[in-house]
Amino acid sequence: QVQLIESGGGLVQAGGSLRLSCVASGGTFRTGAMGWFRQAPGKERAFVATISRSGSSIYYADSVKDRFTISRDNAKNTLYLEMNTLRPEDTAVYYCAARHEYVAHTRETEYDYWGQGTQVTVSS
Repeated sequence: QVQLIESGGGLVQAGGSLRLSCVASGGTFRTGAMGWFRQAPGKERAFVATISRSGSSIYYADSVKDRFTISRDNAKNTLYLEMNTLRPEDTAVYYCAARHEYVAHTRETEYDYWGQGTQVTVSS
């Protein structure tokens, strides 16, 4: 069974930075595209960023463009999200997701596996 385990969340002041990691393990699944989504209190889960298997295609939500950077290390089966200039509205549970297809996708229904999430709280 494939597992995705996120880490790196925490409490940070506005303007600060955090780096999230997501390690994929289990089975013989070779992860395709991967992505980050987030769910703020009282809101639906929303797309943050996605990256193709090769890393050549990357897409961001407008709200995080130029502040967040998604990357991956396929040798380590690890996905990253570098978050800079954090704002209180970035407060959410952040989820890592993986899909069989190699093409990046922004829609959460296109993903096959999900992590349990890691809390990010940005204080003003």
